[in-house]
Amino acid sequence: MSNNQSSYTSYTSTSYTTSSTSNGGGEPQTHSYSETANYDSRHGGNITREARGTGQETLRETREIPVQGQGQVGNGASSGADSSRRIEDVTDGEQAERDRLYEERMEDEYAKREGGA
Repeated sequence: MSNNQSSYTSYTSTSYTTSSTSNGGGEPQTHSYSETANYDSRHGGNITREARGTGQETLRETREIPVQGQGQVGNGASSGADSSRRIEDVTDGEQAERDRLYEERMEDEYAKREGGA
């Protein structure tokens, strides 16, 4: 039997992008986007995305990441038959591709920090 304490991992990563455009001499329009990922192998983690444009409220999305090997967490609703419960991906194709690329970047970054790449 192995000791899980020796394989404990943790990381935090943040990316931030901002752009500014002018619409024909009017007020410049500024848009910003940030993404922060926190994860540790004991507790799982989350990814928080924030987007904001000039004069707009900040939009925030947080996605939970389960502890590796535990699968996805359900929404707590009971259907009466556990075998009929399933997770359905309702994200659009573009968002799914962005998520996949982001996860690859996070894995690469983690590997670099551990000296694996």
